[in-house]
Amino acid sequence: MFEGFYKVRFQLGDAVGRSVMYVRDGKMLGGNSAFAHIGTYVKMEDRIAIEVHTVRHNPDPSYRAMAGTDDATLLAKGGPDGDLYRFEGGLKELPGVMFHSVMTPIEEAAVPIAGGVGEGGIVNGLYSIHIRMLDGVEGGLTGVMLLNDGRILGGDASFYYVGSYTSEEGRWKGQILNQEHTPALGENPVLGGHEVGIGFSGTCDDNGALLEATALAGKRSLRMTAVLKLMRRL
Repeated sequence: MFEGFYKVRFQLGDAVGRSVMYVRDGKMLGGNSAFAHIGTYVKMEDRIAIEVHTVRHNPDPSYRAMAGTDDATLLAKGGPDGDLYRFEGGLKELPGVMFHSVMTPIEEAAVPIAGGVGEGGIVNGLYSIHIRMLDGVEGGLTGVMLLNDGRILGGDASFYYVGSYTSEEGRWKGQILNQEHTPALGENPVLGGHEVGIGFSGTCDDNGALLEATALAGKRSLRMTAVLKLMRRL
């Protein structure tokens, strides 16, 4: 079964990147610290064909586009290799440059039971998320978050997060567990190397959401805020 939540390592020519990806019902939704990945897949007899579009959500120029353009389209085919899935292909914008990726499943046991969403609750979809630390703590995170009927899946190039939420009448609250899928201690010393539990609450509308949160990283308690912007409805 190809469906599930994955961490992804991909290579385009000599450049290497990482992301997270959720796969279900012919859709592929994910991304990393600067780009959302929005695509589709078709199962054939012994292969899977995918088409994935990249869309920038972080304007920071230090996050460079591997394809040389923020909006790119990947066409690839692949299949299972044990528990992994491997794909090969290329970008429409860079003919002749080979693309390779490995998708490794994140254990379903880590995904909590979904919460509930009532009238006026937050919209199901793929969001960009920009997190800012408070109380003079430097650092933050940018990534993507998939919200679907009370369940949270998301991440970036180094972390993945799973959680649950309840939402109605323009409010939402929930819990998130943030964990590394690729070592990030050097890049983010605040959260790197820790399994971080986060409790949050905030407001929401049809275009996005705001939240305030408290995170427990090791023995350290951290306050943060985040802005979510809807990129694709489910």
